[in-house]
Amino acid sequence: MKSKKSIIQSAIGTLALEAAAILNVARNINDDFEKVVSSILNGKGRVIVTGIGKSAIIAQKIVATFNSTGTPAIFMHAADAIHGDLGMIQVDDIVICLSKSGSTPEIKVLIPLLKTSGNLLIGMVGELNSFLAEQADLILNTSFEKEACPHNLAPTTSTTAQLALGDALAICLLECREFNESDFAKYHPGGSLGKKLYLKAGDLALSNEKPAIPPSASVKDVLIEISKNRLGAVVVVDSDDKVLGIITDGDIRRMLENNSSIADLKAEDIMGRTPKSIQFDALAVDALAIIRQNNITQLLVLEQNTYFGIIHLHDLLNEGIV
Repeated sequence: MKSKKSIIQSAIGTLALEAAAILNVARNINDDFEKVVSSILNGKGRVIVTGIGKSAIIAQKIVATFNSTGTPAIFMHAADAIHGDLGMIQVDDIVICLSKSGSTPEIKVLIPLLKTSGNLLIGMVGELNSFLAEQADLILNTSFEKEACPHNLAPTTSTTAQLALGDALAICLLECREFNESDFAKYHPGGSLGKKLYLKAGDLALSNEKPAIPPSASVKDVLIEISKNRLGAVVVVDSDDKVLGIITDGDIRRMLENNSSIADLKAEDIMGRTPKSIQFDALAVDALAIIRQNNITQLLVLEQNTYFGIIHLHDLLNEGIV
């Protein structure tokens, strides 16, 4: 069993080695990289990403990143390609082949078949004197000093370099396409990430009651309305549904503390006259920012100057926005 110190040193050494490999990949970015980006941007087909072993796993991640950022891509396992999966490659597709050595038996079988089809072949390869590097039309250089594995066997540094270069390629394509948050939301409608990008304040307000009372309402009516809607507040509006103020649980407590008699009090006497609000078509994540900045739990939702509804901090928590 290693000592605590040696365990920590091992971890730091691995990360330092892989960080150095990424910096080396950055230094090796050249005109071929720009040509790859331009070819994908101007291409009419998809990007087919292939590999074998651990490179295949990295290829799948690159495909996932491409697809989520506006570059249509498909993963093809190099071993399955020669058993029928080559049929997925169409005439206008671009092929990126990932390989550490560039000379595995599967790669040597696959590359001539890809060359025969006439598709642009891009090699993301760690050995520049390899079969893949010699046959590829363009090269993405992932050469590195050694694997982090002490035996220099397990793919570690090599796959880190591939992953980082794949991310660099995806981000360049994203920026060239001017792919924005709205575009991103189209491909990520599920989960908290998608909700932060598309869920609107109005969507949340519609799922709640719309508590409202006139300024002349009695304290009894105020209490009944707050208790009924379970939002901890009621909005004071005029006859045109324009917001005049808000009464929260806190306002009720302050009213009881400051008044010996409440029989003659009306809603307008105890309401807060400058409630925080947001437009119904604003993002829910922006509503959260307002709630946090003002240390409140309820936020009014307006449609122009008209009362649309109310959202509570718990609504945002339930949707996973926080």
